[in-house]
Amino acid sequence: MILLKQKLAQKIEEWRPRIQNLNDKYGDVVVDQVKVSQILGGMRGIKSLITDISYLDANEGIRYRGYTLHDVFEKLPKAQGSEMPTVEALLYLFLTGDIPTDEEVSEVMDEFSKRRILPKYVYEVIDAFPPNSHPMTIFSTAILTLSRESFFGRKYKAGISKKLYWDPTYEDALNIIAKLPTIAAYIYAKLYKNNKFTPPNPDLDMAGNFAHMMGIEKPYDDVSRMHFIIHADHESGNLSAHAGHLVASSLSDIYLSISAMINALAGPLHGLANQEVLRWLQALSEEMNDEEPEEEKIKQFVWDTLNSGQVIPGYGHAVLRKTDPRYTLQREFSLKHLPNDKLFKYTSLLYKVVPPILQEHGKAKNPWPNVDAQSGVIQWHYGVKEYEFYTVLFGIGRAIGVAANIIWDRALMFPIERPKSITTKMLEDMVKK
Repeated sequence: MILLKQKLAQKIEEWRPRIQNLNDKYGDVVVDQVKVSQILGGMRGIKSLITDISYLDANEGIRYRGYTLHDVFEKLPKAQGSEMPTVEALLYLFLTGDIPTDEEVSEVMDEFSKRRILPKYVYEVIDAFPPNSHPMTIFSTAILTLSRESFFGRKYKAGISKKLYWDPTYEDALNIIAKLPTIAAYIYAKLYKNNKFTPPNPDLDMAGNFAHMMGIEKPYDDVSRMHFIIHADHESGNLSAHAGHLVASSLSDIYLSISAMINALAGPLHGLANQEVLRWLQALSEEMNDEEPEEEKIKQFVWDTLNSGQVIPGYGHAVLRKTDPRYTLQREFSLKHLPNDKLFKYTSLLYKVVPPILQEHGKAKNPWPNVDAQSGVIQWHYGVKEYEFYTVLFGIGRAIGVAANIIWDRALMFPIERPKSITTKMLEDMVKK
């Protein structure tokens, strides 16, 4: 048993009494009030889920295990010769709440290297798709196909104790996370590179290996590390995370659950925002005849977009009331590595002009940019110009946090989710009283 799993087992035994105590002594305490607008608005803001892995603060953005994103990038061990931490270090933090040592990260890297090999049938399933298939459909199906490998499924059928459900779930989680980069890179090669796939390098960390398989030179390895880390978790209530939690609560294995998460992410209201930003940016560049950005012309383009009834893609957030730290981290990277990139120049100037316009316009609760305002620009700069694939990249990152949460859901023996529904008439009668 590697040190990560030993530490996780210890943390679980320490955490279980806290959950039991809350249930036994305070189970009837009311923690929130539900408004009609929340019932009709997709349950937005209703406090009804629990996760200790991340928390979204309106002013500070996402926190991972209590650490701000800037703290995470500062404190987690970096990949050798790189600016960015490894995904393996992040997973260690997610599962234990502790900042790992270099030795502990190396141990997780070794585990990922052992688990990364894809069964032959997964390649065959991917190859069977028509070449014009959407990459998210292939991604979801490839993950789903791996359900036959589920260690949890075998243990559950054999009659494992409920208290030990987390153990085989942990094994499944590390197995699928380790395999996701190969699945994604192979899909990319099939759809966009005439099947020219670069085999994985077992000596590299997860994100570095992904960049290697994509065939993109440094610093795309750091781009991948950054991208996967900033997208890794966003509380439990966002659609993709909740879909994964919900399916897992039925004791479906992690492959079924992560596939469900990917399906939720594929919807245009959730995971496709970064490609919408890039389309809008390119329309802006075309309007400017691909010339150097001019502030007044960009202001006019922004106003024209708003006056036509559209929103400015990449700006605003349901919870945040300041600039998304995920945007800031990507901006800092771009200022260092692609300051002369044309699209980044447009993005940078928009950061200056859009917030005051949105404040004057008066309809945006948050006039500041979110993560999607920048992420597609960086991918485009490094040659990943196929919009549809961006959500696959998002999915690799989000799977890390969802898998970690599912392990803890099983460790704390949370029940199947079953919210109560009412009819429209019942709701009408309630508000008349």
